[in-house]
Amino acid sequence: MSEPRENITIKSLAEEDRPREKLMLKGRSALSDAELIAILIGSGNTKETAVQLSQRILASAHHNLNELGKLTINDLIKFNGIGEAKAISIIAAAELGRRRKESDAHQKTKIKSSNDAFRELQSGLSDLAHEEFHILLLNRANEVLANLNVSKGGTTGTVVDGKIIMKHAIETPRCCGIVLGHNHPSGNLRPSEADIKITHKLKEIAAFMDINLVDHIIVGENAYYSFADEGILR
Repeated sequence: MSEPRENITIKSLAEEDRPREKLMLKGRSALSDAELIAILIGSGNTKETAVQLSQRILASAHHNLNELGKLTINDLIKFNGIGEAKAISIIAAAELGRRRKESDAHQKTKIKSSNDAFRELQSGLSDLAHEEFHILLLNRANEVLANLNVSKGGTTGTVVDGKIIMKHAIETPRCCGIVLGHNHPSGNLRPSEADIKITHKLKEIAAFMDINLVDHIIVGENAYYSFADEGILR
Protein backbone atom coordinates (compact mmCIF):
# COMPACT_ATOMS: atom_id res chain seq x y z
CA MET A 1 0.00 0.00 0.00
CA SER A 2 1.42 3.39 -0.97
CA GLU A 3 2.07 6.02 1.66
CA PRO A 4 -0.47 8.89 1.86
CA ARG A 5 0.55 12.12 0.17
CA GLU A 6 1.16 15.18 2.28
CA ASN A 7 -1.04 18.22 1.80
CA ILE A 8 0.12 20.45 -1.02
CA THR A 9 1.27 23.80 0.41
CA ILE A 10 1.85 27.15 -1.23
CA LYS A 11 5.60 26.69 -0.75
CA SER A 12 5.55 23.61 -2.95
CA LEU A 13 4.25 25.57 -5.94
CA ALA A 14 6.27 27.31 -8.60
CA GLU A 15 7.22 30.78 -7.39
CA GLU A 16 5.01 32.53 -9.94
CA ASP A 17 2.02 30.57 -8.61
CA ARG A 18 2.52 31.43 -4.93
CA PRO A 19 -0.10 33.95 -3.86
CA ARG A 20 1.97 35.40 -1.01
CA GLU A 21 4.97 35.99 -3.23
CA LYS A 22 2.76 37.31 -6.02
CA LEU A 23 1.23 39.83 -3.62
CA MET A 24 4.69 40.98 -2.53
CA LEU A 25 5.98 41.28 -6.11
CA LYS A 26 2.92 42.63 -7.93
CA GLY A 27 0.66 44.05 -5.23
CA ARG A 28 -2.66 42.90 -3.81
CA SER A 29 -4.71 44.03 -6.81
CA ALA A 30 -2.89 41.51 -9.01
CA LEU A 31 -4.34 38.55 -7.09
CA SER A 32 -7.58 36.82 -7.99
CA ASP A 33 -10.27 36.22 -5.36
CA ALA A 34 -9.19 32.57 -5.19
CA GLU A 35 -5.56 33.53 -4.61
CA LEU A 36 -6.55 35.86 -1.77
CA ILE A 37 -8.57 33.08 -0.14
CA ALA A 38 -5.62 30.71 -0.65
CA ILE A 39 -3.46 33.04 1.45
CA LEU A 40 -6.06 32.77 4.22
CA ILE A 41 -6.22 28.97 4.24
CA GLY A 42 -2.49 28.37 3.58
CA SER A 43 -2.76 24.83 2.21
CA GLY A 44 -5.06 22.61 0.21
CA ASN A 45 -5.61 18.88 0.49
CA THR A 46 -4.03 15.73 -0.94
CA LYS A 47 -5.51 16.39 -4.38
CA GLU A 48 -5.76 20.18 -4.60
CA THR A 49 -3.52 23.15 -4.01
CA ALA A 50 -4.79 25.97 -1.80
CA VAL A 51 -5.66 27.95 -4.93
CA GLN A 52 -7.57 25.07 -6.51
CA LEU A 53 -9.48 24.45 -3.30
CA SER A 54 -10.27 28.15 -3.05
CA GLN A 55 -11.53 28.16 -6.63
CA ARG A 56 -13.89 25.32 -5.77
CA ILE A 57 -15.17 27.15 -2.68
CA LEU A 58 -15.79 30.26 -4.79
CA ALA A 59 -17.59 28.20 -7.42
CA SER A 60 -19.97 26.93 -4.73
CA ALA A 61 -20.83 30.60 -4.05
CA HIS A 62 -21.27 31.27 -7.80
CA HIS A 63 -18.03 33.30 -7.75
CA ASN A 64 -19.89 35.98 -5.81
CA LEU A 65 -18.18 37.41 -2.73
CA ASN A 66 -21.53 38.44 -1.23
CA GLU A 67 -22.65 34.80 -1.47
CA LEU A 68 -19.31 33.67 -0.03
CA GLY A 69 -19.94 35.93 2.96
CA LYS A 70 -23.15 34.02 3.70
CA LEU A 71 -21.39 30.65 4.09
CA THR A 72 -21.28 29.28 7.62
CA ILE A 73 -18.59 27.24 9.34
CA ASN A 74 -20.64 24.10 8.66
CA ASP A 75 -20.87 25.01 4.97
CA LEU A 76 -17.12 25.50 4.67
CA ILE A 77 -15.89 22.45 6.58
CA LYS A 78 -17.69 20.24 4.05
CA PHE A 79 -14.76 20.95 1.71
CA ASN A 80 -11.88 18.50 2.07
CA GLY A 81 -8.98 20.46 3.53
CA ILE A 82 -11.07 23.06 5.36
CA GLY A 83 -11.28 22.63 9.11
CA GLU A 84 -12.83 24.94 11.66
CA ALA A 85 -9.75 27.17 11.91
CA LYS A 86 -9.61 27.77 8.14
CA ALA A 87 -13.38 28.27 7.97
CA ILE A 88 -13.20 30.85 10.73
CA SER A 89 -10.40 32.66 8.88
CA ILE A 90 -12.54 32.94 5.74
CA ILE A 91 -15.59 34.11 7.70
CA ALA A 92 -13.52 36.65 9.66
CA ALA A 93 -12.05 38.08 6.44
CA ALA A 94 -15.53 38.38 4.90
CA GLU A 95 -16.78 40.16 8.01
CA LEU A 96 -13.84 42.60 7.94
CA GLY A 97 -14.69 43.39 4.33
CA ARG A 98 -18.31 44.01 5.28
CA ARG A 99 -17.29 46.28 8.17
CA ARG A 100 -14.88 48.21 5.96
CA LYS A 101 -17.67 48.86 3.48
CA GLU A 102 -19.94 49.92 6.33
CA SER A 103 -17.25 52.18 7.81
CA ASP A 104 -16.65 53.88 4.46
CA ALA A 105 -20.37 54.44 4.09
CA HIS A 106 -20.52 56.20 7.45
CA GLN A 107 -18.29 59.06 6.34
CA LYS A 108 -20.87 61.88 6.48
CA THR A 109 -23.56 59.81 4.79
CA LYS A 110 -26.55 61.95 3.86
CA ILE A 111 -29.93 60.37 3.22
CA LYS A 112 -31.40 62.18 0.23
CA SER A 113 -33.47 59.33 -1.19
CA SER A 114 -34.76 55.85 -0.44
CA ASN A 115 -31.78 54.47 -2.38
CA ASP A 116 -29.38 56.25 -0.02
CA ALA A 117 -31.17 54.67 2.94
CA PHE A 118 -31.05 51.25 1.29
CA ARG A 119 -27.30 51.54 0.64
CA GLU A 120 -26.72 52.50 4.25
CA LEU A 121 -28.74 49.56 5.57
CA GLN A 122 -27.76 46.97 2.96
CA SER A 123 -24.39 45.83 4.31
CA GLY A 124 -25.83 45.00 7.71
CA LEU A 125 -29.01 43.28 6.54
CA SER A 126 -28.75 41.78 3.07
CA ASP A 127 -26.68 38.67 3.89
CA LEU A 128 -28.70 37.44 6.87
CA ALA A 129 -30.63 34.18 7.07
CA HIS A 130 -32.80 35.61 9.87
CA GLU A 131 -34.71 38.87 10.30
CA GLU A 132 -33.23 41.89 12.02
CA PHE A 133 -34.60 45.39 12.55
CA HIS A 134 -32.19 48.31 12.25
CA ILE A 135 -32.66 52.06 12.53
CA LEU A 136 -30.82 55.04 11.08
CA LEU A 137 -30.79 58.08 13.33
CA LEU A 138 -30.53 61.35 11.38
CA ASN A 139 -29.76 64.96 12.22
CA ARG A 140 -31.68 67.92 10.80
CA ALA A 141 -29.60 67.75 7.58
CA ASN A 142 -30.52 64.05 7.20
CA GLU A 143 -26.93 62.98 7.91
CA VAL A 144 -26.57 59.60 9.60
CA LEU A 145 -25.70 59.89 13.28
CA ALA A 146 -25.98 56.15 14.01
CA ASN A 147 -26.90 52.84 12.38
CA LEU A 148 -28.24 50.56 15.11
CA ASN A 149 -29.50 46.99 15.35
CA VAL A 150 -32.53 47.10 17.64
CA SER A 151 -33.99 43.62 17.16
CA LYS A 152 -32.95 40.13 16.04
CA GLY A 153 -35.46 37.39 15.26
CA GLY A 154 -35.98 34.23 13.28
CA THR A 155 -36.49 33.44 9.61
CA THR A 156 -40.05 34.74 9.50
CA GLY A 157 -40.08 37.77 11.78
CA THR A 158 -38.65 39.79 14.63
CA VAL A 159 -40.21 41.66 17.55
CA VAL A 160 -39.92 45.45 17.45
CA ASP A 161 -40.18 47.55 20.62
CA GLY A 162 -41.09 51.16 19.90
CA LYS A 163 -39.90 52.26 23.35
CA ILE A 164 -36.37 51.02 22.62
CA ILE A 165 -36.29 52.83 19.27
CA MET A 166 -37.47 56.09 20.81
CA LYS A 167 -34.97 55.72 23.66
CA HIS A 168 -32.13 55.55 21.14
CA ALA A 169 -33.49 58.59 19.29
CA ILE A 170 -33.94 60.68 22.44
CA GLU A 171 -30.51 59.79 23.82
CA THR A 172 -28.70 60.59 20.55
CA PRO A 173 -27.78 64.29 20.43
CA ARG A 174 -29.19 66.22 17.44
CA CYS A 175 -31.43 63.33 16.35
CA CYS A 176 -34.39 64.71 14.40
CA GLY A 177 -35.28 61.82 12.10
CA ILE A 178 -35.44 58.04 11.86
CA VAL A 179 -35.27 55.56 9.02
CA LEU A 180 -36.53 52.08 9.86
CA GLY A 181 -35.05 49.07 8.12
CA HIS A 182 -35.48 45.33 8.22
CA ASN A 183 -34.78 42.39 5.92
CA HIS A 184 -36.93 39.61 4.50
CA PRO A 185 -34.75 36.46 4.23
CA SER A 186 -37.35 34.93 1.90
CA GLY A 187 -36.51 37.52 -0.75
CA ASN A 188 -40.13 38.72 -0.95
CA LEU A 189 -39.91 42.47 -0.45
CA ARG A 190 -43.62 43.19 -0.11
CA PRO A 191 -44.56 44.40 3.39
CA SER A 192 -46.73 42.23 5.58
CA GLU A 193 -49.74 43.58 7.45
CA ALA A 194 -47.61 43.48 10.59
CA ASP A 195 -44.92 45.56 8.84
CA ILE A 196 -47.46 48.20 7.87
CA LYS A 197 -49.07 48.24 11.31
CA ILE A 198 -45.79 48.70 13.21
CA THR A 199 -44.71 51.41 10.77
CA HIS A 200 -47.85 53.49 11.37
CA LYS A 201 -47.52 52.95 15.12
CA LEU A 202 -43.88 54.10 15.15
CA LYS A 203 -44.76 57.10 12.95
CA GLU A 204 -47.33 58.22 15.52
CA ILE A 205 -44.93 57.73 18.44
CA ALA A 206 -42.14 59.58 16.63
CA ALA A 207 -44.41 62.51 15.75
CA PHE A 208 -45.42 62.83 19.42
CA MET A 209 -41.69 63.12 20.25
CA ASP A 210 -41.22 65.72 17.45
CA ILE A 211 -39.13 63.24 15.45
CA ASN A 212 -39.72 62.62 11.75
CA LEU A 213 -40.12 59.06 10.50
CA VAL A 214 -38.41 59.51 7.13
CA ASP A 215 -38.85 56.03 5.66
CA HIS A 216 -39.06 52.31 6.29
CA ILE A 217 -36.91 50.17 4.01
CA ILE A 218 -37.34 46.43 3.49
CA VAL A 219 -33.90 45.22 2.43
CA GLY A 220 -33.10 42.53 -0.10
CA GLU A 221 -29.74 41.54 -1.50
CA ASN A 222 -29.79 43.96 -4.41
CA ALA A 223 -33.29 45.44 -4.15
CA TYR A 224 -35.50 47.15 -1.63
CA TYR A 225 -39.02 48.33 -0.83
CA SER A 226 -39.55 51.91 0.38
CA PHE A 227 -42.64 52.76 2.41
CA ALA A 228 -42.12 56.45 1.59
CA ASP A 229 -41.86 55.85 -2.16
CA GLU A 230 -45.03 53.75 -2.06
CA GLY A 231 -46.98 56.41 -0.18
CA ILE A 232 -47.57 54.31 2.92
CA LEU A 233 -46.17 56.96 5.28
CA ARG A 234 -48.67 59.66 4.24
